[in-house]
Amino acid sequence: MHTSEWLDHPLTVQGLTQAQVPLPRILNRIPFCVALLDTSKRVVFINRFMEALLGVTLEQVAGLPCQHVVRSNMCASRCPLKIMSPDSESVCREGDIIDRSRERIPVRITFAPVQDMEGNLAGWLECFEDLRAHKELEETRSTAYSFGPLLGHSRQIEALFRMVPGVAQTDSSVLITGETGTGKDILAEVIHQQSERAKGPFVKVNCGALPESLLESELFGHQKGAFTGATANKPGRFKLAHLGSLFLTEIGDLPKPLQVKLLSFLDDQVIYPLGSTKGVQVDVRVIAATNRDLQSMVKEGEFREDLLFRLNVVRLHLPPLREREGDVRLLLDHFLQVFMNKFRKQLSGFSEECLGVLLNYAYPGNVRELKNIVEFAVNVCQGSEIEVGNLPSYIFQTVEHPPEAQEHEGAQAAGPAPIQPSSEQSWPEVERQMILKALVQAKGRKSVAAKLLGWGRSTLWRKMKQYEIEG
Repeated sequence: MHTSEWLDHPLTVQGLTQAQVPLPRILNRIPFCVALLDTSKRVVFINRFMEALLGVTLEQVAGLPCQHVVRSNMCASRCPLKIMSPDSESVCREGDIIDRSRERIPVRITFAPVQDMEGNLAGWLECFEDLRAHKELEETRSTAYSFGPLLGHSRQIEALFRMVPGVAQTDSSVLITGETGTGKDILAEVIHQQSERAKGPFVKVNCGALPESLLESELFGHQKGAFTGATANKPGRFKLAHLGSLFLTEIGDLPKPLQVKLLSFLDDQVIYPLGSTKGVQVDVRVIAATNRDLQSMVKEGEFREDLLFRLNVVRLHLPPLREREGDVRLLLDHFLQVFMNKFRKQLSGFSEECLGVLLNYAYPGNVRELKNIVEFAVNVCQGSEIEVGNLPSYIFQTVEHPPEAQEHEGAQAAGPAPIQPSSEQSWPEVERQMILKALVQAKGRKSVAAKLLGWGRSTLWRKMKQYEIEG
């Protein structure tokens, strides 16, 4: 059957009221992910919450086999529908599905047969519950210094942990700022899961991933015939996020015309699909994130000042890892345990020399880079503990310092000259050279030297004492 025929198929409920009620209108009001299959296990209908979970539309999947749509690890051999009969009770199973972005999502699925008036099998009903928040909570439940999947005990992170619960309970727009890899996506999802909208969809859109023409349709939807190739109505991400949260990452890349439309929505909660003059009211909380300086973009005319004001109702800043005193060790231990469990390896930890390298590396890619380094090291380690030789080679190519640490009163524009470790040098020798070079360049001022090295002052004092460097 052609896709359009599936979509035009009359799905109605009789007997509940005096009039026939369209079944899609009922299922779209249920705040759970629902899929309706025919007797051949082909998709007849998915509600808008299921569209948001999978990142697809009904038009794209109608008529396709269920296993090609949800792509669950149960499909091949553990699908309950293979052994269920029309009289079977509902069956609940936990497993994984794969969404449009190829992300693995843990879910709980309830399978149930649908009978006609005579008791014959008419199809199947599947209800999905997203378990990502539960899994993340379980993984970090026994971890000190955590807030959901966020970890840290530095002063900045603890202050952030104190703010998030209160922010989550409001519907105010949130702007999350921070460098690449600091965890902005994770923080956005934590805010959603801690809010009263947690049962609603969490829909993410990367504003820099699509050209303007496609991005407008993706965000606001379009009507049939709005442009060449628009063969059916398409709900935008705003509509899919109804009763939930819309996360706009890389908001600094949003084109100026769409900034106007977003500002309009933030004012009245109404969207206008392409090709339609009729507005659609939706209840959506907007969370935006960027690694760019929006204030500078406003001055340069690249970002609307009034939109910045509307997004900046609540601003949460994720500091770079180099400024989070003590968090590097906490994260190293956490991810070591994560990847030992994942790869089924038993390691005693990091060697002293390896730990020295990792604790003093600048991590320009922040938490994401640290996580990748640990994953690589656990993968390649053949011994009982991770050694320096198990670390990615690029770490040793140069010792780099962040631009922020290079701008300070009395310091030269460039940080300490890069140090190329030789094979004969141990890491403590290299580190001692780094400290001495920074002190020389900072003319003995320890606060300046600490900034040049990307460390906190207490770290520099401790290292100077360790290496017997006179102050």
